[in-house]
Amino acid sequence: MSNLETEYHSNDFDWEELKERIEDDPTLAYHFDPFTPQSSSPSSLDSQSWNQFHARHSTGKFFKERRYLFKEFPELVSCGEYSKVLEVGCGNGSTALPILRCKENILVFACDCSTEALDRATEIIYASNVASARSRFRPFCWDFSTCRFPKWLICDSCYETSLQKPNSEGDSTDITSLKKSECCIGGMDFVTLIFTLSAVPLHRMSIAVAECFSVLKPGGLLFFRDYGLYDMTMLRFDADQRVGFREYKRSDGTRSYFFSLDIARELFLSVGFIEVELEYCCVKSVNRRKQKTMHRVWIHGKFQKPM
Repeated sequence: MSNLETEYHSNDFDWEELKERIEDDPTLAYHFDPFTPQSSSPSSLDSQSWNQFHARHSTGKFFKERRYLFKEFPELVSCGEYSKVLEVGCGNGSTALPILRCKENILVFACDCSTEALDRATEIIYASNVASARSRFRPFCWDFSTCRFPKWLICDSCYETSLQKPNSEGDSTDITSLKKSECCIGGMDFVTLIFTLSAVPLHRMSIAVAECFSVLKPGGLLFFRDYGLYDMTMLRFDADQRVGFREYKRSDGTRSYFFSLDIARELFLSVGFIEVELEYCCVKSVNRRKQKTMHRVWIHGKFQKPM
């Protein structure tokens, strides 16, 4: 194992010690004050704000493949041929591209509420040298926080059938049979929620997670990674940017929520998922140019739909 991998998998600092230090800092006390929700709080993702966000960050510098995916979620490497992945909130394709690159036969269905993001992801993936990327990458515009996923992912009839009798042939479905299917594509083997759920208003998160549950095959896995409580980006928000408890809105209109283990566990288990893994990922990084140490906190989760 390389030094980089060793560093990545280690916990560089203790989350409880970080929590104590931050909560004892009077200059950060406003983050923990009670908050009264405003009646004008949005009920869905703000697609226009995300369109503008991706239009501003359309240069190559903003795109970084998430190569840690296979260290954290090795099931993506060992999965069967023609496994189907739904990447929810695909952004510019930084998750979809490495998955397509890793497995020659995997199918990636990718949705986002931003048409700008989908255009950018499609452009990047089509320009890559990944084998048959054009046929294996299936983007579509969707806000999973307000709308049920389209029936072509899994129709009501196939959903009920899958609950009664799981497919004994596993992941042997091929691309040709998928194209010939008249009702749907039979559900997903994996769903990824990578820095997506935090952009959903808190009161809509349970509905959004339930939608992810609905399109998974029995035994399918959901991979979750997002902002953790006390991450340095949370502490950078000013008091007037708070729009809820642990919820913030940036100047560009996009939102961010910071998860604790308890909140994440409740969200996923309440809709029927089984917890496989759930933990804080605490990484200390150093900006050598500014001589500044940054404490990053992410939350890592793996959840399974019961058989």
